[in-house]
Amino acid sequence: MSLPDIGRRTVLGAAAASAPVVLGLSAPASAAPRPKKRPKKPRLLPGGGDLGPNVLVFDPSTAGIQAKLDEVFKQQESAQFGTGRYALLFKPGSYSGLNAQLGFYTSIAGLGLSPDDTTINGDVTVDAGWFNGNATQNFWRSAENLALVPANGTDRWAVAQAAPFRRMHVRGGLNLSPTGYGWASGGYIADSRIDGQVGPYSQQQWYTRDSSIGSWLNGVWNMVFSGVEGAPAQSFPNPPYTTLDTTPVSREKPFLYLSGSEYRVFLPEKRTGARGVTWGNGTPRGTSLPLSQFYVAKPGVTAATLNQALAQGLHLLLTPGIYHLEQAIQVDRANTVVLGLGYATLVPDNGVTALRVADVDGVRLAGFLIDAGPVNSATLLEVGPKGASKDHSANPTTVQDVFVRIGGAGAGKATTSMVINSRHTIVDHTWVWRADHGTGVGWDTNRADYGIVVNGDDVLCTGLFVEHFNKYDVQWNGQRGRTIFFQNEKAYDAPNQAAIQNGSVKGYAAYKVADSVTTHEGWGLGSYCYYNVDPTIVQHNGFAAPNTPGVKFHNLLVVSLGGQGQYEHVINETGSPTSGTSTTPSTVVSYP
Repeated sequence: MSLPDIGRRTVLGAAAASAPVVLGLSAPASAAPRPKKRPKKPRLLPGGGDLGPNVLVFDPSTAGIQAKLDEVFKQQESAQFGTGRYALLFKPGSYSGLNAQLGFYTSIAGLGLSPDDTTINGDVTVDAGWFNGNATQNFWRSAENLALVPANGTDRWAVAQAAPFRRMHVRGGLNLSPTGYGWASGGYIADSRIDGQVGPYSQQQWYTRDSSIGSWLNGVWNMVFSGVEGAPAQSFPNPPYTTLDTTPVSREKPFLYLSGSEYRVFLPEKRTGARGVTWGNGTPRGTSLPLSQFYVAKPGVTAATLNQALAQGLHLLLTPGIYHLEQAIQVDRANTVVLGLGYATLVPDNGVTALRVADVDGVRLAGFLIDAGPVNSATLLEVGPKGASKDHSANPTTVQDVFVRIGGAGAGKATTSMVINSRHTIVDHTWVWRADHGTGVGWDTNRADYGIVVNGDDVLCTGLFVEHFNKYDVQWNGQRGRTIFFQNEKAYDAPNQAAIQNGSVKGYAAYKVADSVTTHEGWGLGSYCYYNVDPTIVQHNGFAAPNTPGVKFHNLLVVSLGGQGQYEHVINETGSPTSGTSTTPSTVVSYP
């Protein structure tokens, strides 16, 4: 999201089982031909097992917890494109005097069934000292399923994209800005209770879903709430609060927990008209699976082995690390879980797709990163095949904290990052990012035309972050789609106006609803431009949609960052142009 070293906000102040050798006994030459033996089936892969060296499990009697946390943080603090991946897991109990500072690719989580089963008297901290107080590059880290009693009453969580705060109980306040109130551009909270005040301060945009808060302090451009007890009243654009009383459909992310000494994965149930946390009245509602039903994958395993495990009927638990894929992971069985720990990262080699899901019920994809490889992939993630049409309303597929990156960690290309073909899919918090900084970055170097393409009907996105694509960041072709919260920046590095010309239209909209769509709705959507290669570029609009009564938008904004490029309109021909170098949003409260 952020700029290279100058900082965008200076403007604003991851062993196939080989075929078994069939050993035949030698026979005399005169012997009759022996019958052919059928090849042996590959041996069954085991379920369960240890979680590997990069999952660190603590209990209250563990010695040296703080020193270990500090060691991981020292390694990961500024390793934005490094290869380290860590999950820090705390068994139920009470811990005192800890400050878990989280760097890149680091997840911290409790192992209870409820957040209140695991209490840290201390802090889980994200700050931005490594980047001179600028929090706009604090990506790829997470906190889940813990209760915190902050040392000074307020926990600090100064993050940008791909940094979910899920299923947390903060017995105090939560500060979303870095020390010194420097630039910040996040973020996402879900299924959490913050007893005190949430202070976003310098956070430009934020989405909070199905939670409970004591109060909310302020807002910069785009603060969105759905199903949040204690949320501020609807008031966009001043203050910039978009507030929905409930979330239409939600199903919380699967999580690892301990039942006695046994690891299990809890699968929260679907809710409709959701409001507040799922765990407030004791045991959460849902089902669970023993770890023995999962293939516990380690880095170095091949996609063929992962697919063998799936074909056996196992689910996948991806332990932290980087997984190179020689073929697509193929999820064909309903209700399959693919859960990553510690930002497990899938890298498709030779232009394959990283993961495909059949048109089946109830698949859960959660907690991993897909990193495009140097050979162009037509797609990186496909939910449902082309033409998928089955009704999944009773048991949808969910895509949660699944992040996609093209470039940054090295050369990467993908024509379309994520394609959603299955009906009723819920995409709950994703950051799909064509890198604007790091290695392998350039208008044609990490070419990626489309971020997300939605072909399925009845798809819901809650917390959609998609940035910097060469053409449409989001292209929505399905009927009855809904988005609650969208954050976007257009690609910084367009060389000139001609490079982004879309027929007779100046630039590709950040969010395009196809002309054939008759029903669609969005709440709390923002698009920013920072055309720093050619600041004279003009973007006709941030949003484009058919002008028809069934296609509705609420609380839209576009903003030019310091006058580096401009928008002529917000949506279609509606909304005032951005104004000079003022970095002041142009807003539309309701469309049409």
